[in-house]
Amino acid sequence: MTLLQAEPTRETFWTVGPVGEAVFYGLAAMAILIFCYGVYERFARYARGGADPFDRVNDLPGRVVRASRVVLSNEKQFDRDLFAGVMHAFILWGFLTLLIGTTILMVDMDIYRRLTGTSFFTGDFYLSYSFVMDALGFLFVVGVGMAIYRRYVVRQERLWGKHTGFEDDVFVWTLFVLGVGGYVIEGLRIVGTEFPAWETVSFVGYFVALAFDAAGVTPGLAATLYWVGWWSHALVALGFVAFLPYAKPFHMISSFANVVARDEKAGKRLPGVPEDAAPDEIGYTGIEDLSWKQLLDTDACTKCGRCSSVCPAKEAGRPLDPRDVILDLKSYRESLDAGETEPVDIVADGGRSVIAAETMESCVACMACMDSCPVDIEHLSHFTEMNRRLTETGQMQEPVQEAMMNVFQNGNAFGDPARKRPEWTEELDFEVPDAREEPVEYLWYVGDYPSYDERNRRVARSLARLFELAGVSYGILYEDEQNDGNDVRRVGEEGLYEMLVEDNAAAFDACEFETVVCTDPHSYNTFENEYPEMAPDFDYPVYHYTQVVESLVKEGEIELDGTELDYTVTYHDPCHLGRYNDEYDAPRELVRATGARLAEMPRNREDSFCCGGGGGGLWMDHDETKKPSEERLREALEDTEAGRAVEKFVVACPMCGTMYEDGRKTGDFEEDIEIIDVAELLVEALESKRGGVAETETGSDDGTTPASAD
Repeated sequence: MTLLQAEPTRETFWTVGPVGEAVFYGLAAMAILIFCYGVYERFARYARGGADPFDRVNDLPGRVVRASRVVLSNEKQFDRDLFAGVMHAFILWGFLTLLIGTTILMVDMDIYRRLTGTSFFTGDFYLSYSFVMDALGFLFVVGVGMAIYRRYVVRQERLWGKHTGFEDDVFVWTLFVLGVGGYVIEGLRIVGTEFPAWETVSFVGYFVALAFDAAGVTPGLAATLYWVGWWSHALVALGFVAFLPYAKPFHMISSFANVVARDEKAGKRLPGVPEDAAPDEIGYTGIEDLSWKQLLDTDACTKCGRCSSVCPAKEAGRPLDPRDVILDLKSYRESLDAGETEPVDIVADGGRSVIAAETMESCVACMACMDSCPVDIEHLSHFTEMNRRLTETGQMQEPVQEAMMNVFQNGNAFGDPARKRPEWTEELDFEVPDAREEPVEYLWYVGDYPSYDERNRRVARSLARLFELAGVSYGILYEDEQNDGNDVRRVGEEGLYEMLVEDNAAAFDACEFETVVCTDPHSYNTFENEYPEMAPDFDYPVYHYTQVVESLVKEGEIELDGTELDYTVTYHDPCHLGRYNDEYDAPRELVRATGARLAEMPRNREDSFCCGGGGGGLWMDHDETKKPSEERLREALEDTEAGRAVEKFVVACPMCGTMYEDGRKTGDFEEDIEIIDVAELLVEALESKRGGVAETETGSDDGTTPASAD
């Protein structure tokens, strides 16, 4: 059977006939109804979730525009993985093109032709349409082929896990069958219509047609095979449409919705606890405690494993896989909905629970999982709610409980009296101003570790020297300073955190100053992003000390000519300064200002690898194959371009300094590299310029390790 056409076009239902066309429309209507019901049921489930503490739909048009940019650009897929970025871009743009092309064809057949009696699916429009559909459809097939290659040939580790199953296989192979099947039936149609000259624009289909012709397929046989192929393709396509809301393909909808609903400050600030919440209502007590956005998170997960591949706790051998936590919650919810299981604790230490306590204790709140997630799942909000549950039920590790008691009783995690907080100033040859007694420009929040830990006291003294040298108007709170509460909150002690906010806000309010400057990025983050949520009057400008000192160097208040130090260093981006608050340049500019050669580690800036001390990690005991701090020091010495020429490991966070001093000892790096804070490096450069000796000896045994700090 052949069809000779006078102008560029094609018959959509060629060989199918009127009855077949009617059957197709009936099946299509059924598929669309099943699809619509499935989508409705999904979103109705979210509506049954709890209220979210943050406004997720304000400026909805702007949110949709931003989400469209993020999704269509594939920018998050390209991050850290060029292959995956290209693969996903081909699949996404190919799929969207095929979807748009099908919609155009439907408009022509079912609307335009019925209204006008003519068709626009002819001539130059048809030729352009055919070329674009063939080109983008080919990219779609290539993209799916890349996915199959990575999943089944390379067997990339992050794509496999306990939640990988049959639906993942069905999804990827269905896409492949749809993509390849489209070209097969196109090639059969071209053979059956005796190779119309204009069909060369459908270059992929034309190539397939030439292959069929070379194999001896006649126009009559092609027509017969076309009927079989057309119906097979149609049934698979309609089945995919109907199946989409009920399994993994739904992420094509839920992921976009999740990006639309994202909190711009997710992780930087955490949701609070309702004022009227009873102790047995705090944290995740059941699946009904998840907000609608948290439920959406569980459906948006694509199982890509990006979060798993960057998690320092997982790499250290701890029992945490961020992807599995999200998918465990999803599986539990679905099993409850299906009546397949009885309710159990969401999180508990021992016994039946969805998530084990040790899994949550492993998290270091570095936010690498969230930064790497292409669909903006907010892992840390889930983890914090589970930590709150453990805290309320007394299921925290003993060292953490001791640290929390110390903070409660003495205002610091060391348990030392408040009167000892300013003792670090006694070895200075000048007096550090008291911000409680005189107006200052900078209220310097020193923090626990620079105040009490002997190793980090050297950092505080170095920074004080820099401020004095620059003639900065600054002061500290002396005994009135208390723990900032950032990590207190992340281990789940919300009540203690609220107390600290109230006390610190009152202490700040009693002083006259213009700007807050913090030694510790953890303090910087919580003052900048969290205190204003709980203390509306806390609206001061907040900076990390490297930002302030960089401006002093640029203004010439601290004079360095960039030749003072002549050795190679590497710099570690603290999570709370870099990934949390996007400050990467100020510390690097200060390092370069000293003359030291900066050799970057492979994992730097937003891809930095956590020291392991955040989220209470500094207070906890873990069974692990290798500490994150040890792995990071190995990376500094083996994976940088400078290699073993790196002499010093530069930090800009007291907690990082503590963790890496510990890692030097436990990882046997004491003879290989020294740990030094940016402030100490600057003082060393200034002393070198004057021919003096700076107080920057690193690697001594007077500093407390995480274990002894407890």
